[in-house]
Amino acid sequence: MSTLLMVMFVLFIAYLYFPATWLYRLRFQPATKTSCSVSKRYIPEDAVLRRHFISQLRLEIEAALHPRPTDSILQRHYDALVAIKLEQRLAEIGRMRAC
Repeated sequence: MSTLLMVMFVLFIAYLYFPATWLYRLRFQPATKTSCSVSKRYIPEDAVLRRHFISQLRLEIEAALHPRPTDSILQRHYDALVAIKLEQRLAEIGRMRAC
């Protein structure tokens, strides 16, 4: 009776553990080749669209950061941090090749 319980327990643990590792490997595989059918971001050429695009990027960056401080000195540091992160994101988007 105890061996039967032990075998059932081992099978149950194996059932729980092995599919999880299999799914983990599928989910976190590095992408080998990107296709052009996947929509990538690009910087619009139109001035109005570019302004909206940059403001959307700024909002995404600010959403990932902590709330804007109320102190004037801390606000300048916060604005500088957002500007640096915005420049980094724009540089990343600029390096993407067009399809």
